[in-house]
Amino acid sequence: MYNIAKVAKGEILVYFNSIFDQLCKLGADSELSVKNGAELLDRLVKDIVSESAASYVSILEAPPEFDGDDKVSLGENSHLPTAFSLPRFIPLLKERIWVINPFTRQFLVGWITLLDSIPDLELVTYLPDFLGGLLKFLSDQNSDVRVATQTCLDKFLNEIKRIARIKKGILESKRSKEGAKRKRQDSIDSESINPDFEEGDELDSNAALDDDDDGSGEDWIPGQDVEINYKEILQILTATLDSPLEEDCLLESLRWVVEFLDICPEEVLPFTPKILAHMLPAMASTKETIHQAATRVNTCLMDYVVSLSDDSELSQPPPPAQPPQHLSTSRLPVLGEKGTEGNNSNRASLSSSRDLDLRSPTPAQGRSISTPADINITQTQADLDYAAAVNSLTLLFLNDHEATRVAALTWLIMLHRKAPRKVLAFNDGTFPALLKTLSDPSDAVVTKDLQLLSQISRNTEDDYFANFMVNLLQLFSTDRKLLETRGNLIIRQLCLSLSPERIYRTLADCIEKEEDVEFASIMVQNLNNNLITAPQLADVRKRLRNLETKDGQTLFVALFRSWCYNAVATFSLCLLAQAYEQAYNLLQIFGELDMTVNMLIQVDKLVQLIESPVFTYLRLQLLEPEKYPYLYKCMYGILMLLPQSSAFAALKNRLNSVSSIGYLHAAPRTAPPTTSSSNFDRPNRLKSREDGNIRWVELLEKFRSVQERARRAQRQNNMDGDEIPPMGVSELRIGDGAVDVKGKETRGVGLQTIPQKEPAPAPPVPAKRIGLGRQFGRLGGAVAGKGRRNP
Repeated sequence: MYNIAKVAKGEILVYFNSIFDQLCKLGADSELSVKNGAELLDRLVKDIVSESAASYVSILEAPPEFDGDDKVSLGENSHLPTAFSLPRFIPLLKERIWVINPFTRQFLVGWITLLDSIPDLELVTYLPDFLGGLLKFLSDQNSDVRVATQTCLDKFLNEIKRIARIKKGILESKRSKEGAKRKRQDSIDSESINPDFEEGDELDSNAALDDDDDGSGEDWIPGQDVEINYKEILQILTATLDSPLEEDCLLESLRWVVEFLDICPEEVLPFTPKILAHMLPAMASTKETIHQAATRVNTCLMDYVVSLSDDSELSQPPPPAQPPQHLSTSRLPVLGEKGTEGNNSNRASLSSSRDLDLRSPTPAQGRSISTPADINITQTQADLDYAAAVNSLTLLFLNDHEATRVAALTWLIMLHRKAPRKVLAFNDGTFPALLKTLSDPSDAVVTKDLQLLSQISRNTEDDYFANFMVNLLQLFSTDRKLLETRGNLIIRQLCLSLSPERIYRTLADCIEKEEDVEFASIMVQNLNNNLITAPQLADVRKRLRNLETKDGQTLFVALFRSWCYNAVATFSLCLLAQAYEQAYNLLQIFGELDMTVNMLIQVDKLVQLIESPVFTYLRLQLLEPEKYPYLYKCMYGILMLLPQSSAFAALKNRLNSVSSIGYLHAAPRTAPPTTSSSNFDRPNRLKSREDGNIRWVELLEKFRSVQERARRAQRQNNMDGDEIPPMGVSELRIGDGAVDVKGKETRGVGLQTIPQKEPAPAPPVPAKRIGLGRQFGRLGGAVAGKGRRNP
């Protein structure tokens, strides 16, 4: 065979497929002499192919109508088929490319490299037929195979980039020529208005325009006619991304995707959902090279999507009549050349040209030149599948790696910011998945999730926001552990992104209708703690302290009606709003309630909060007893509710420090024994509260009825054995500022038994004379009108 090939030379190309098939088998033969002979023949056939494959026409296979003299010149006749046919060879290569023998793989890579080096064959056009198998070679155990395959793939990628640059340059050249021609046409049209314009001049101008249309003078550039099927190549690359175990294949596929985002981003765009599904998990790879490659793809793809027009996403639906724009497979696809009236159209703006393409997509328009911005925007409207992208990203919420989940939420935030109407609806499956993600163990994931939920709520109607709050409460109700561990984080993050007052008003309305009294009390307690301590709610606290305004009154009433589920929270709300008289009235109702362990714990925490910076104004108001008489009653009322504990001692020391510097000597004169006459001595601010729209009597009745309902529910639970009896049990212990049950560890060592029920404090003046005079020394003397003398 070697001798025949040496003599026949180009004629053996007619039987190239058979020769190649046998050489492919012999190259993996175990007999060394057979392999050596096959390699010798292989080198000879490669020389023949390199020399003659692109142009040689077989003499023996010539048509019978040609005689011998004509056959001599057949090789120069381009209309006759060549002896070597690349389309006939590709199916055989496509079949053999999936072999696993390293010697056969080395043989195939060598032939692919050779055929690609022959300029006139343009093997890169058939790259999708064997790229998938070629990528598998990168996972071969033989390092020679991997190196040769990597070199071959690099050559293909460089060739694709070169062809894309050539086509881009040609498009830019045509665009500049068309712009110049359009200017000349405009000048001709303007001159035609001039009556002195002669017909001969018009003919000369039209002739010049016709000469411009004739492109016969342009030089042919190698590669300008080569068509690259980017779509099929990207399908292979995205399929390879789904093989995380084959790290070399995955790394090379990511590298190609990055390059394609630079060469033809509009072709990559339809594959965004598939790329995201496989690329984001790769970002969490423990192998640094894969992590960096995936991060680079993520950055490039996100930057491209972000650069797309926002207006087109919001103002126009995806046009169904845009497939004609895909006629070109180059980096910059062409949209539409001039139609029959194209010369008279002046595309003054991007929006006008886009509207024209949408209204009348004709075949002639499919060949016109447009700017890259025009191309990208129009392609995005047709190709970016938001629904599929959202589905792919939502499935990644189940991924085990935190980095992948965070990246998926980041993508959803970006997509929703660009096209809120196309991304995430309340009635689809994505919203429940976002709510469920609030239970994620990672704080970073929960923060991103809350950012997305806030963004959705901010850009939607009030009904959507209300549904979000209702579903959030339902989630907290069913997942009490989430409320306990993440409740504060969720509430504060939402208040950081949305209007805190809007959140609290909506939650208050929802809680007021809550049937589960126990959950409502817990939820109010969490909301109240954040209301007092969270920096994000400073404006809400400021508004609550200003009850003279209509907004402050409305907010206070809305919160009060739902805060009634938790007695201590309602009391602290009144302190926060400086409604001290109403707070004292609540304390009197406390005497009718069953003082549970939980209530004492909350009172203990309230005393600690009073010592915090939030209530600085309240502590300063203790210096003005004649102006805030009910504030003192509230403080001493709390003191009477507390058992002997560190909180009791802290509050007692605070009140003693005020009384010891002589600020209580005026209290008996400014605080008459009856509450009805105290209105005459209060400042105008307090008068306006009663004269305003707040109906205090109704609010107190609401509080009483809700607490009675809670008492009945608690009693029912006690009958079922689910709760601890409210008071008077030996297991109840008071420690250092905390109350615990059944021997749980407390922060202090002092233990004391609590009586069955503590009565409500007596009217203010007698109470101070009887109880406080004996307990606090000079404080009792001051209240009794004896000045600062000790008893």
